Amino acid sequence: MLAQTREWTNLHDDELKRRAVRAAADQDILVLISLTTAYLAHQGGSGVLTSPRTVEAYALGARQFLEYAAAQAVNLLRPGRHDAQNYINHMLAAGRQPAGVQLKVAAASCFYRALRWAGATEADPFRDAKVPKDHTPGIVKRPPYTEDELADVLEHADVQVKFLLFVTAHAGLRISEALALAWDDVDESAKRIHVRNGKGRKGRIVAMSSSLSRAARVYRGVYGLGGAEHTDGKRTTASTQVFRYASVMTARYHVEKAFQQAGVPFRGFHPGRKYAGTRLLQQIKDFGRVAAHLGHESVDTTRRGYAQLAADDLKDDLAGW
Repeated sequence: MLAQTREWTNLHDDELKRRAVRAAADQDILVLISLTTAYLAHQGGSGVLTSPRTVEAYALGARQFLEYAAAQAVNLLRPGRHDAQNYINHMLAAGRQPAGVQLKVAAASCFYRALRWAGATEADPFRDAKVPKDHTPGIVKRPPYTEDELADVLEHADVQVKFLLFVTAHAGLRISEALALAWDDVDESAKRIHVRNGKGRKGRIVAMSSSLSRAARVYRGVYGLGGAEHTDGKRTTASTQVFRYASVMTARYHVEKAFQQAGVPFRGFHPGRKYAGTRLLQQIKDFGRVAAHLGHESVDTTRRGYAQLAADDLKDDLAGW
């Protein structure tokens, strides 16, 4: 990230502007994505510490906008006043959900901030553009795995997949947080996991369920002595790493096989986090504590997409009225 940023920040302001203007005029997608990434690393909220997944998402979003702009003959440096809203409406008409459109608009807006940073334009076409709100809660659109689904999958899972499922569905870790765990972060005797570098570079201590603690002991007995080799064949020098999966894609491949054998559709790792949030909320009825368990900065994030009380949750409380 730093090296890519310096390719642009080491330029004199006039040269920075010249290259950005030329790339926009030529609609050179690779150069414009490089400029956007450099801006993100130099001026973004997290700077050079921006996560690779965020960089990848913004680069993809910028590419998609630039491809649309080329197909529609949009003048990047002097866009028309309807061009931004036309892009939004184009995505909505193609069936993309408002939440997904909002992410693409964020990437396109970042691209224009990069152009303004380079001095190539003063245009800010997405400033007044509108994306319709999606009032359907995320947990309804993408529900958690059910108790029965997880139980069926666990019956077909090997030791490593089983432990990973418990880490995501009981401890509520993101898949990136789970794969980053080192053995010193897992304390099954004290029943806690130390997430050292969560989303937004925030650390937290997460309580372990009894089932997760047992799975951790079994897994440590099999793989906890070091000298591990990743399951995709790449040997690692970091023998302290808990999981032997070298990437999210490798983990997904092995977990998905267990889901297929159980006859359960695999919908990604996030429904496991949602299972943790929903079950915990139904038990303790405290959005704040659930948000802390999942590592959410805002309770609203938990409320909208990760946990939901049952529709008849108040029936026992109202029974004596």
